[in-house]
Amino acid sequence: MSRREVPAREPVRLRRTGRERHLELWTEAAGDPPPVYGERWREFDGHAFRSFEPGRSKLAAALVRDWQGGVPASGERWLYLGAASGTTASHVADLVGPTGRVYALEKSPRPFARLLRLSDRWPNLLPILSDARSPESYFDLVPAVDGVYVDIAQADQVDIARRNAEVYLSHPGAPLVLALKTASMGRSRPPAAFLEQAESELERGFELDTSVRLDPFHRAHYLIGGRARPALFREETGAVLRPPPGRSPGRRRR
Repeated sequence: MSRREVPAREPVRLRRTGRERHLELWTEAAGDPPPVYGERWREFDGHAFRSFEPGRSKLAAALVRDWQGGVPASGERWLYLGAASGTTASHVADLVGPTGRVYALEKSPRPFARLLRLSDRWPNLLPILSDARSPESYFDLVPAVDGVYVDIAQADQVDIARRNAEVYLSHPGAPLVLALKTASMGRSRPPAAFLEQAESELERGFELDTSVRLDPFHRAHYLIGGRARPALFREETGAVLRPPPGRSPGRRRR
């Protein structure tokens, strides 16, 4: 890595020339070894970096496929829905860095137990055991956030994403990012038709980014999302409950 290839807290992109162009992604580790899921670690100029594997993370796959939408940035607070055991959530925590926070929601006890252990090594990763279908249930644990990332393989995943964004996004222009699993929406139509449906459901509240298909890394998946429109913050949306922007809960878990 050269010094120019290490922007602060952004994914480091390494291009190799040869028969095919290959893109490697790395994030500066906000936690301590050992590896979370078998990823490679490297030291550079006194800093530890972790390989961000597109075959294991839908966000990494989207970046490889030239996703131009929202990406967590240094110092930001993000709500992560469907964190599982923390593979991508740990990289999001890397991206927001020590001064940022990732409120990582998971409803299944078994992966949550692993997520909880991981948070001992990633201090800015705050696990919450709860159901994303009930955003009010963790209202006292999550402040207004700079972005919402959703990876939930459910038929109503788009509605879950939209409702949480209405409650927790802090301002117009804040990003919603959804790893859309079309197979969870049904098998009666091709994936592109479900993508169109999802975009249609989101476009009233968001200025949509260009969606990215995640094949061959994640079959029939897309990364979709956009920036919140001002209309999302008006009372007629039904999102009357909002955390105060300055509130910053501690490390309580439920």
